[in-house]
Amino acid sequence: MGSAQGRTAPVVNTRSGPVRGVVEDDLVVFKGVPYAAPPVGPLRWRPAQPHQGWSGTLDATAYGPGSPQAVREGDPILGGHGFPPFDEDCLTLNVWTPGTDDARRPVLVWIHGGAFISGSGAMPNYSGETFARGGDLVVVNLNYRLGPLGLLSFASDDGAECGNVWLTDQLAALRWVQDNIAAFGGDPGNVTVAGQSAGALSTAALAGHGGDGRLFRRAILQSVPLAMPLATPDESLARTAAYLEIIGVKDVDELRNLPWPRLVEATAGLLAATTRWGHWTAPFMPVLDGSTAPRQPALNLLDGPGADIDVLIGWTSEESAFTFALGETYASATREQVLRRARDGFGDGAAEAYAAYEAARPGARPIDVLIDLTTDELFRKPTLAFAEARAARGRPVWAYEFGFPTPAHEGRLGAPHCLDLPFVFDNFAAWSHAPFLAGMDTGSRDGLAGTMHRAWISFIRSGDPNHPAMPRWDRYDQQSRTTMRFDTVTTAVSHHR
Repeated sequence: MGSAQGRTAPVVNTRSGPVRGVVEDDLVVFKGVPYAAPPVGPLRWRPAQPHQGWSGTLDATAYGPGSPQAVREGDPILGGHGFPPFDEDCLTLNVWTPGTDDARRPVLVWIHGGAFISGSGAMPNYSGETFARGGDLVVVNLNYRLGPLGLLSFASDDGAECGNVWLTDQLAALRWVQDNIAAFGGDPGNVTVAGQSAGALSTAALAGHGGDGRLFRRAILQSVPLAMPLATPDESLARTAAYLEIIGVKDVDELRNLPWPRLVEATAGLLAATTRWGHWTAPFMPVLDGSTAPRQPALNLLDGPGADIDVLIGWTSEESAFTFALGETYASATREQVLRRARDGFGDGAAEAYAAYEAARPGARPIDVLIDLTTDELFRKPTLAFAEARAARGRPVWAYEFGFPTPAHEGRLGAPHCLDLPFVFDNFAAWSHAPFLAGMDTGSRDGLAGTMHRAWISFIRSGDPNHPAMPRWDRYDQQSRTTMRFDTVTTAVSHHR
């Protein structure tokens, strides 16, 4: 097939059975395609299992339900970003392609973030259409189990339990891509996995897998919290025990029989119990379970099975403003409170560190010091350390910082966590619900989005993000230490502060 315009609904044969998609403008789109068995009943908290398949042609014209989660309305940064309906039967993926032909296009698999408790492939801001259309790519995004259904882990005598069923879901989706994407016009030998935040951590965890054949060639890690270590098995079991207490049951057998809305409801209690002042906390964390995740995810891309994967990695200048900049708890933070928080990372050097952060940002208030300190601790410093380690091994890595500040909320956010997403996807219309984009100059906004979107496309297609409409972006190496800074003016910076 050539261009999709004016076509009837296309049917593609997958290994599980035929699926019928829909033509949307010049793309062919398949929504809600099952990639694993529904993880319900006895399969709750079990690793993803192969789908039994179907007879007849499956209608793939509507998104499948997202993994059960709390819906957030009126968020001052992202707006309402739960995307119901939700259901435990949620293991589906979506495909955007310029043609169901044998063109063997590069493939982008996008893994959404959301702290492992929220998000879905049906959210319009993660639609694959801009990448498929602008890059002649096949784009896949997916739902995976979140929150208690995806991340609770249990003691196991028979080894049948696993602590990271969410990761088994993502692996099943990547295997589905290997088995089926050629029929959708894609090249299974040229796959890039990309994600932001929890999706970026997922991407690094996936790099440890592949068995005999590599599941992907390239990785894009946006705002990956590399300093947030995976839980040890003991920490994870302690978290499960706390959760059982909150929900009021004594063991996993009782838990297995509860309806999912009750499981989701109890997440709020766990979130409250795990919150620490001045720290980013997640109620559920992946676990070093020895099988699905035997090591910290970044190590997979240094010396592990994913060492030869090409990597593009970066952060936003004020990541932590997402959590700390708005709301009275932190806006009125005192120097003493921030100093106390600084001791967690700097010990006796906390006062000296505070003074250095204060000096680096003229007119800095305690909240500004907290934002810069925690952004560095969780994102910038470990990302640069990772780039250094890749460079020392002679492995390709491109580093960036996204610094374009938003004027929303009187400019208090700077360039927070998630702000890079509409630029990378170049799809501001899909983010019209998000308050943190208000007031931007559309000329400079759209110019920067075009630059970033094309760099991502170039990297996905060739393993090199350079294109003619931007400054030269060199690999990060130990001589120049080049980081591309995306801002009102985009420029390559060496030896980043």
